[in-house]
Amino acid sequence: LTAFSLELYHVLSGIGPTLLLTSDSIKQRLGATALDSVHEYRLSSWLGQQEDIHRIVLYQSDPGLTPWTQRCIRQADCILIVGMGEQEPTVGELERMLEGSAVRAQKQLVLLHREDGPPPKGTAEWLNMRSWISRHHHLSCPRRVFSRRSLPKLRELYQRVFEKCPDRHSDFSRLARILTGNSIAIVLGGGGARGCSQVGILKALYEAGIPIDLVGGTSIGSLLGALYAEEKSSNRMRVRAREWSMVRGTILDLTYPITSMFSGAAFNSGLSSVFKDKQIEDLWLPYFNITTDITASAMRVHTYGSLWRYVRASMSLSGYLPPLCDPKDGHLLMDGGYINNLPADVARSMGAKVVIAIDVGSQDETDLTNYGDSLNGWWLLWKRFNPLAEKIKVLDMAEIQTRLAYVCCVRQLEVVKESEYCEYIRPPINHYGTLEFGKFDEIAEVGYQHGKTLFDVWQRSGVIDSMLKDRHQEELHKTKTGHVSDYTDMLQLNTAEVPVSSNACDPSDEYQTDYDEEMVESALSDFEAFPAGSEHTEGDDTLLNISIRLYDSPTIAVKL
Repeated sequence: LTAFSLELYHVLSGIGPTLLLTSDSIKQRLGATALDSVHEYRLSSWLGQQEDIHRIVLYQSDPGLTPWTQRCIRQADCILIVGMGEQEPTVGELERMLEGSAVRAQKQLVLLHREDGPPPKGTAEWLNMRSWISRHHHLSCPRRVFSRRSLPKLRELYQRVFEKCPDRHSDFSRLARILTGNSIAIVLGGGGARGCSQVGILKALYEAGIPIDLVGGTSIGSLLGALYAEEKSSNRMRVRAREWSMVRGTILDLTYPITSMFSGAAFNSGLSSVFKDKQIEDLWLPYFNITTDITASAMRVHTYGSLWRYVRASMSLSGYLPPLCDPKDGHLLMDGGYINNLPADVARSMGAKVVIAIDVGSQDETDLTNYGDSLNGWWLLWKRFNPLAEKIKVLDMAEIQTRLAYVCCVRQLEVVKESEYCEYIRPPINHYGTLEFGKFDEIAEVGYQHGKTLFDVWQRSGVIDSMLKDRHQEELHKTKTGHVSDYTDMLQLNTAEVPVSSNACDPSDEYQTDYDEEMVESALSDFEAFPAGSEHTEGDDTLLNISIRLYDSPTIAVKL
């Protein structure tokens, strides 16, 4: 799969100067005996120079376990095992070698899918056979990745591809951002029907050109986030979310209220009809949701397993639905909003550079009546039913219990709002009730209009440009200036317009130099050493290994 190497090279070049090396290109540059052990020091020195010069260096290994392949593995801090998602998850010879070796690099799984093919399925089988895998990715690939072309024709094709800027919304671009520490996460908070506004914000987010690499959510946010991670489209997500919101009124099944008012059977049926037997591992985008484990009194983060079950657990409000028994350990799981209603910190811990957090939770009334040291219930009753009496605001027992349940969550929210990595969004939806799902379209439109206005301000003030900028470049800038920009509450700032280029390949970027043209030619020339008549076929069983050296960042070794 030579085309995969070139696709990855293309998107990584949009992040910074990238060099692609193969054993043949090494021999062309350093001589036919460059890989012999006698020249070990010379080769190591030369590779070190390339790693200093380039932001990213890709080492493409040989099909077998040759000295060059071993060199690629030694250079790596992260190894990508790349396979065809539609094929059987068999373990290859090099994988068995890696499993039994003392290689300390991270190992991640990349599964390739045809863009017009079926969605991912059976990912758990791949992961179960590779317990040493730390992360996995699903990539929807353009047809050219699977084309049957001779290498000269493939080289000619990618010469034209390299002339265009990479699509920042493509799965290859997402992989590149994740590998280089530049991923952007979206976190959707809980809040019942107010969460419908998140559907509109996601649409505005796409229109503003902001890609999403990781999705997380709590309660209603876990449902909407799962739909987005499965569809990768705000339009298709909206259709499915609206269908669910319209039928939810018929899924309330009353029961004798010992644990809850409703048995949960009908609610379960509604969610299982939405997600079928989909597993979290099979979603296109990396996804997680939050539940409250009342057995262990802890927060649970779910990144694999039955999708509908963990969405149901994350939406299980106390008193309305019974806790869901975790099929893995039997622990009782409740709504994640009790412990972390806006889990931006979790997304950050998963490697996101920027976390866009959408808060739709209810805001508590703070203007309460000061009634002194004691409170007479009969006096409250008189005040409530006497039309001439002055109205007072006093919490009832249920409201007090609810506020106590969310104390931890409220404190966590304040920490998130003040964090440097988080872009906090609060749409104007306070006047909508938690159960007003019948106003889905209206609430979604409020979110869309708010998102359009906000993201326009972000565009003019440079926030989006900062999100898409390479993390390494930002760190260098901060080191030089000692200043960190703060874009909190951007709508309230009276900022001057700053022109921002939407082109990811801005020629004014410090990385875009004449040297880049040499890199493109170098990447393509690496494949000239293959026989002109050889074919690039999709059924080739040959393993292709790629190591990627990221300057001042983890090294990645990719295996195809």
